[in-house]
Amino acid sequence: MRDKLNLVRANLLCMLSMLVWAVALPAADLLIASVPPLPLTAARMALASACLLPLWWWLEGGAALRNAPWGRAILIGGSTIGGGAFMLVVGQGMTNAVTVALVSASMPLIAIAIEVVLDARRLTAALVVGVLLSLGGGAMAMGSGAGGVGLGLGALLCFLAVLLFTLGSRATVTAFALLTPLGRTTVTLTGAALTTCAAAGLNALLGGAAPQWALLGFNELAALALFSIGGLAISQMLWIMSVGSLGIALSSLHINATPFYVMGTLFALGGAWNWTQAWAAAVVALGVLVAQGIVRLGPAATGSAQSP
Repeated sequence: MRDKLNLVRANLLCMLSMLVWAVALPAADLLIASVPPLPLTAARMALASACLLPLWWWLEGGAALRNAPWGRAILIGGSTIGGGAFMLVVGQGMTNAVTVALVSASMPLIAIAIEVVLDARRLTAALVVGVLLSLGGGAMAMGSGAGGVGLGLGALLCFLAVLLFTLGSRATVTAFALLTPLGRTTVTLTGAALTTCAAAGLNALLGGAAPQWALLGFNELAALALFSIGGLAISQMLWIMSVGSLGIALSSLHINATPFYVMGTLFALGGAWNWTQAWAAAVVALGVLVAQGIVRLGPAATGSAQSP
């Protein structure tokens, strides 16, 4: 019974993570036009880290911060979380939001490939069917949206961003196993903040593109706070808690329900309801349940698709 409750809790945390991230997505549109990718990424990481560090110190004490493996955190956070966030902003600027969503839908395939190679995960029928349902639901949701798909370098950067984020999420759990979920999230985001801020500072010294300060007002600052605190600090902590319980492959199945969360948010603000995206979210949810063995395929499908 306790295992089932933990499974339900982990899935709810993952759903909440995706919901918070989806709510924060529209905020990025207000910022990308006036803030170059590198300064935007650095500001986002710095603000998220500035929120989590005091919380970590308050809940777990100064010793937790002093004893944290900061060198490893800078390496992992900077190269995966920070690098992935930067590539995603650049890729979205070169393509469009539809392309970003479509490429992000490939995350379950990337996550499973990583677990097969690095963790010797055994593929089961339930896992394969669950992934196919998740991808199918994502395709349904994407097909109901407006806009075209952009290919080329921008799409490649988006794919590399998803790959880096997936690797970074796994490394956050495995490389900092002795830390709490709050500690794991904080050290990697702080590492990403230090790395991207250093890169942004060097970029400014070399005469790189700077934010258009005249275009930044209260709305843009509020969007940055939502994009950083909600869409990164809070959602990433919930995500890491889920990955720690489910693994990166099973957690990643939830990402294809994100278009439904975005639509639901817009509906709550007065937008139109989209039944296609609602049914797509139901297909994704079914895929999650099948992959975890909660919904059985039949007598031949024994057990859930847990990591070995």
